[in-house]
Amino acid sequence: MVMTDTIINWRRFLKRRNCSPNTVKNYLHAVKSFVIWLDVPVESVTNRTVSCYIDYLMRKRLNPKTINCHVNRISQFYHYLREEERISLVHPVRKNHALKMSKPLPRYLHDGQVEDFFKVVKGYRDKAMFMLMLRCGLRVEEVANLSPRVIDFKQKKILIEDGKGSKDRVVYLSNDAIQALADYLKVRFSSKSKRIFLVEKGTCMGQSISIRGIQKRMEYYARKAGIRASCHHLRHTMATQMLNADADLCTIQDLLGHSNVKTTQRYCRISNLKVQRDYFNAMEVIMLRTAGNPNNT
Repeated sequence: MVMTDTIINWRRFLKRRNCSPNTVKNYLHAVKSFVIWLDVPVESVTNRTVSCYIDYLMRKRLNPKTINCHVNRISQFYHYLREEERISLVHPVRKNHALKMSKPLPRYLHDGQVEDFFKVVKGYRDKAMFMLMLRCGLRVEEVANLSPRVIDFKQKKILIEDGKGSKDRVVYLSNDAIQALADYLKVRFSSKSKRIFLVEKGTCMGQSISIRGIQKRMEYYARKAGIRASCHHLRHTMATQMLNADADLCTIQDLLGHSNVKTTQRYCRISNLKVQRDYFNAMEVIMLRTAGNPNNT
């Protein structure tokens, strides 16, 4: 087997499946790292070999989620070799290779932290980018890929095309998000880029800002505000705020683009003011009923 040709073919296969460029990049990186580590041909790999590779990744201090992602991508590669390349081999990845992971609750920003963060955000572009995450629940890659043609200011909505899992969805614009976006578009300089948000300084000025570029801006402002925050924390904050404003769980699921409502239900466990209100309202009724019962001593 010529491994270089096989990986090139697999890359083409992933693209035919309409995987995003970022997904293709991650899959190729995981398999290339595995192949470089191997001291046996790919077709000779056993489940013991995979276990040793997991030990190697653990020694590199990768977290369980990252290791499971690597193993899953390797598993997908072997599935491709068997089903598409018709190579006779034993699939070496087993279900028990997956590491047990903790399930931390989503982290979000409290109202005071949100206020502190936006106090230090400078520039119309940066304010618009982060406001879209906070008010629309956009992922950082969705902000980076945003183009003018998908925004409908009249109906206050954005069509998110080819989001995570290659799914489209519609999100809506709050008044302050509309204002932040409009303010930026007024000062945005002309560019051939099809993306809205552009690099404003340096040799790449005028090109679309990268995902990492947005993340670096977030890290800079978080340090300046003295808070621990990431782009994804703004998305979590939007979900938590909507839940506490009595928005329906299915509505939040649709806006965030979650495939499974169980993913959205995690927000119910961190700061659900509705549960708190329901509890105390119910307790008032219970205590009044109990107090009015003459048989209760």
